[in-house]
Amino acid sequence: MYKNIYKEILEKVSNGEKTCIISSWVNKEGVNENLHKNIVDGSEGDIQVNNTLDGGIPSYVEENENRRLIEPFYPEERLIILGGGHIAKPLVDFAAKIGFSITLVDDRLSFANRERFPLAKQVICDGFGNAIKSLQLKESDYVIIITRGHRYDSDCLRAICKGSEPKYVGMIGSRRRTAIVKENLEAEGCSKERLNRVHTPIGLNIGGITPEEIAISIVAELIYEKRLGLGDKKQVNRSDMDFDVLKVLSEEENVPKALITVISAKGSVPRGAGAKMIVYPDGRIVGSVGGGCSEAAVIGDARHIIGTGTYKMLDIDLTGDAAEEEGMVCGGIMTVLVEDFN
Repeated sequence: MYKNIYKEILEKVSNGEKTCIISSWVNKEGVNENLHKNIVDGSEGDIQVNNTLDGGIPSYVEENENRRLIEPFYPEERLIILGGGHIAKPLVDFAAKIGFSITLVDDRLSFANRERFPLAKQVICDGFGNAIKSLQLKESDYVIIITRGHRYDSDCLRAICKGSEPKYVGMIGSRRRTAIVKENLEAEGCSKERLNRVHTPIGLNIGGITPEEIAISIVAELIYEKRLGLGDKKQVNRSDMDFDVLKVLSEEENVPKALITVISAKGSVPRGAGAKMIVYPDGRIVGSVGGGCSEAAVIGDARHIIGTGTYKMLDIDLTGDAAEEEGMVCGGIMTVLVEDFN
């Protein structure tokens, strides 16, 4: 088996690396000694691994009784919001709830404080240029510029263009205002190609007017970029992996539990491949594989497997009469791997 392979995974993604776990096993159930897990990063020349890392979807293959699952893991998506005004408040709330790690920056203490942004992981009160330099932007970052004026927008873009290009940069403002900012920075020597990749106007066009509606349009564009890729960035992330579950798996030692992983999903299902849930002997859970019937169907099996040193594959059918009687709107089938994890 392995000695907490997820600790190494967390270290890699925390350092900005993308990587995979390859799990291989025989038969639909067995002992953990026959469930093998290895970490790979694509440098081994495995085409399937490279395709999984680029496409962002876990890959599951069956050949007779042999089974192979490739799970991609990416750095936690950091969303850096530059400007703490009226749009920032709902934007932080919505983005945090869908899994982004939020850093909020403003140069005014009355706008950059914990009381105003309790869901932000980090709140920085500093000049925008200084803050951006100290944050050391990575290719996996998402950056939103919603400052109070085009002078500050220019400061932000100028600082961003001096470092690594984030996955997404969006800037609020009219076409005229944002065009002026870009033209001025291009004249200063900023890359025209990079400036052209800045998303302006920011957000999907849903006709939003209120701060909350505009925030929703921005979050929708972030999801679109993350899952489908709007611009020239190749890598997308379609895995349903929960970063909080990964942290628990990496940090929690010698605590009996079972790990449930969605290895494939067909049709309309509540969670996709890559979703994980931890189940403890007393019934407590961390994470989710869909809620309702989809979870109730496997929690019992997971609790029984704790301490046995075994694994088991299960199919959760959300198309049948039982699911319909429970009022479930889903109509698909999930295959999960349940393993004793200690």
